[in-house]
Amino acid sequence: MDTRSRSCLPLAFAALVLLLSACAHAPQRNPLAEWVPSPNFDARRPQLIVLHATEQQSAAESLHTLRTRNSKGPVSAHYLVGDDGRIYQLVADGDRAWQAGAGRWGTMTELNSASIGIEIDNARGEPYTEPQLAALLRLLDDLTTRLAIPKSQVIGHSDLAPRRKVDPGAQFPWQRLAEAGYGLWPRGPLVDPPAGFDPWLAMAAIGYPLDDRAAAVRAFHRHYRARDDGDDPQAAFDAEDLRILHALARQRVGEPMP
Repeated sequence: MDTRSRSCLPLAFAALVLLLSACAHAPQRNPLAEWVPSPNFDARRPQLIVLHATEQQSAAESLHTLRTRNSKGPVSAHYLVGDDGRIYQLVADGDRAWQAGAGRWGTMTELNSASIGIEIDNARGEPYTEPQLAALLRLLDDLTTRLAIPKSQVIGHSDLAPRRKVDPGAQFPWQRLAEAGYGLWPRGPLVDPPAGFDPWLAMAAIGYPLDDRAAAVRAFHRHYRARDDGDDPQAAFDAEDLRILHALARQRVGEPMP
């Protein structure tokens, strides 16, 4: 092969890479239909942000897990926030990360397709650090602004899958996030609900799945009472729970507070 032929190889390779890249990002076209493109569209957008705790010992360990396999198969998340405040992105915002699994939130049942997943470097039971909470708030500000996700639509993994998951755990500072405007949190003075108030209708209005009601109560307690009931099959609402539920349900449906 002469020198000129060798010099052409990098150019030919670059052209091939560009061609393949263009094909990979070309719009999907159904061969059964005639392609008549319209300019009236935009990208599909996530509607929810799901917060997880890694329940591992370091960000490095979690990065390995999120990029390979674990004992139950491959998992991923869009972001990981280290305990030092460093933010890692593993999956593009517009792609479907394997992070939520089976679960439900309101009418959403395919949560991987509807949400952005954020893993937070945290071994179960340890406190969340100030640097990672500050980083998480910066990330939430970016995602809710850039992707037009409602700030109230920030939940925990255990909220959507209360039978399977407990993360980010009872020690996660949901009130701190609420003070910055993220998630659903009761506002104003709590009052006793009126006679006939149905806490299960309130739970459904907030978004909780009710196929296992004791598990739903345990998830509610982790989120709103900073309390871990373990696997208590008899977990039930108390009077303060009812006051919180009454406030949350009214906020969810947009009613004015008393």
